[in-house]
Amino acid sequence: MDHLDDATRTELEAAAFRRLLKHLDEHKEVQNIDLMILADFCRNCLSKWLVSAAEERGEALDYEAAREYVYGMPYSEWKAHYQQEATPEQQAAFAAREAQKQEKAR
Repeated sequence: MDHLDDATRTELEAAAFRRLLKHLDEHKEVQNIDLMILADFCRNCLSKWLVSAAEERGEALDYEAAREYVYGMPYSEWKAHYQQEATPEQQAAFAAREAQKQEKAR
């Protein structure tokens, strides 16, 4: 992608991000904890990254507004309809992932 101008690259990156959000919306069965275990990020991380990117550019973006954009609805609504309680297996896998990250940081 080095051959692309900055505007084109930004447009492609934005399109890919929108496609990622659409993909996540189409797969609400994929829980945030599953994403955290497998990829070390989740929908909330995407929301925080949007807020951070806005701040870096001197723009104001509220975290809840960012979450609503990422989730496609208010977080409380998404949570009520789609979020499931983490299973003991998911909790154990998440704890193992976090321990692995701590070990690497040493």
